[in-house]
Amino acid sequence: NYHGANRVRRVVLLGTPNLGSANSLHAFIEGRKVGLRRINSEVLASFPSLYQLFPHPLNDWIMTTRGTALKRDLFDVNIWRRFEWSIFHPKVRQRMVENWREQGLNAAQIEREFKQFEAYFERHLERARRFVWSLTVRMEREPWQLVVYGGDCTLTPNRVVVEEVRGESVLRLWPDDILNPEPGVDYERLMMQPGDGAVTKASLLARDVLDPLVPRHQYSHFPLHYPIFLCEGHDALTSNVFFQDNLLHFLLSQETTRR
Repeated sequence: NYHGANRVRRVVLLGTPNLGSANSLHAFIEGRKVGLRRINSEVLASFPSLYQLFPHPLNDWIMTTRGTALKRDLFDVNIWRRFEWSIFHPKVRQRMVENWREQGLNAAQIEREFKQFEAYFERHLERARRFVWSLTVRMEREPWQLVVYGGDCTLTPNRVVVEEVRGESVLRLWPDDILNPEPGVDYERLMMQPGDGAVTKASLLARDVLDPLVPRHQYSHFPLHYPIFLCEGHDALTSNVFFQDNLLHFLLSQETTRR
């Protein structure tokens, strides 16, 4: 409703996954290493905001080993159940059971906790679906300048691959994980893209493909003023002197705002 819009002149996004991040999917499946410790996937699943970082539905986020896109809805809880990702994986569920037992819960209470967590998981998947779509909706007007900063020197996860192994569909997160590569398929090119190690350049630009000659998807509206790319990792973007200098120039410039 543009409430308060007259107080915003310029907007800066730094390393923002505007079309989501495959890294967030990796974290929900494998957990996330932080320092010398690892945050388990069931803990990450309790953070509502992390669901909003999943690859946008506009992305071809899951592929076959032949390099063709699979039409799968990442925001459908049944996909998570089918592939046994996150809280639906037997090892993860066992950890959850052991944790609840340590808290003194009995079998009936543990079963109730599982049902509540699964309902929570499904609810936040759907909420995230609506959130990510809301970010790409064309607005009536953009009375501000939008600039994005991000890295583009590091190969960054962009897609996952499903490999058929003895009749089972097995998820592969990294190119080297594929056991039986198809001839002529470059899996590094298929699964990775330039970025900052966490967010791809294409996602930062809110594009489903990186090639600038390919028109932006009709459902991906992103009123970008201009981008600035750094040869820097995601966690080090703010400490980059080039970023700091350009940020101050952008914020302090007297250039009139586009109307």
